[in-house]
Amino acid sequence: MSDKHGKYSLWLRLAAVLAVLAALVFAVQAYLRPMAKIETVISGDAVDAKPGSIVVKEEYSMQMKSGVRGRVLNKDFHLDTGMYVKEGDILVQLDTDQVDIEIEQAKNDYETAKQKVAVGSAMKYALESAESDFNNTERLFKMGQVSESDYLKSRRAVATIKQQQQMETVLNDANLRTDENSLKSKQLEKDRMTIRAPFEGEVSAVLAHPGDLIDEGSPIVSLITTSRIVEAKISEEDFANIRPGQKATAIFLPYGDWNYNGTVKKILPTADPETQRHLVDLEITDIEPAKLIPGITGEVTIEVGRRHANAIIPRRALINENVYVVKNGRVELRQVKKGYVWLTGAEILQGLEPGEQVIVEDLDSFRDGDSVRVQELPSDAIPKRK
Repeated sequence: MSDKHGKYSLWLRLAAVLAVLAALVFAVQAYLRPMAKIETVISGDAVDAKPGSIVVKEEYSMQMKSGVRGRVLNKDFHLDTGMYVKEGDILVQLDTDQVDIEIEQAKNDYETAKQKVAVGSAMKYALESAESDFNNTERLFKMGQVSESDYLKSRRAVATIKQQQQMETVLNDANLRTDENSLKSKQLEKDRMTIRAPFEGEVSAVLAHPGDLIDEGSPIVSLITTSRIVEAKISEEDFANIRPGQKATAIFLPYGDWNYNGTVKKILPTADPETQRHLVDLEITDIEPAKLIPGITGEVTIEVGRRHANAIIPRRALINENVYVVKNGRVELRQVKKGYVWLTGAEILQGLEPGEQVIVEDLDSFRDGDSVRVQELPSDAIPKRK
């Protein structure tokens, strides 16, 4: 009886050990199964959204050129690429020493001309004398004491001096205006030797440096505006229903998958000459302006329609017309029928029901029939708004 009891206890212990080993093997196998990141199929609004690529551009740029010849001064030169400037800020100062001398001479000439005009014509005294002689000759002529030829000669003398006086006045006025214009011209030339920013913006290129002798028309600096344009390129087949005011959802590559609100601002009348894609300007309303750096790119979808959908999945779960469904720890490759597709999500018309789970990351790592563990992620099929 004792032997039988001992054998029975041994078998119990052996069974217990085997059970523990089996549990360990199962645990190890479960642990070694690949991890599938999944999201749950949900119901909600499906968006008919037209995709496009986007690029950020400055509203406009300008290359500043010198209007005069001159040498760039070392003093106070502080231009640097990326520097912010306000409208009216001095960008470059050219040496004005020579033009300052010319301005001083022009001022002297102008003041002299003004004094001549103020003094009046030197002919006025000759005119007074001629008029006095003519009055006396006229009186004697009426008395018959002077011949008619002498009378006419005296009258012509008065007329000649008056004409000379008028010509002298005209000449003095003309000289005054010439000297005034010359002074203004020199002052304008000096003003043009101070190159100022015509608008608020940033320095995109510095093309002149201290000590450079530059010619008229030489480029000095390039500026871009601080205001930005987000330009979208839409394919011809998706362009027909795009209208100003429609909602847009944009992502910018430097800022990950975050979605930014926007609207269609205007539709440009021309297509991109290289790609023949249509151009649309967007207004992105909830991104910091400093993040809109010219040259960064991204993607956009423009909403042209919306409806309720029974099944919505993340767009990244799609493999053409298929998805990987996880059911009872097994992967199933399932064919589906798509409806609306937008930047982050897709409507499934056939093949999926709410509550089912689809793999959303590393899709090329799985095959139909694989045994997997799952990690559920929050749904991002419906765009999150900032």
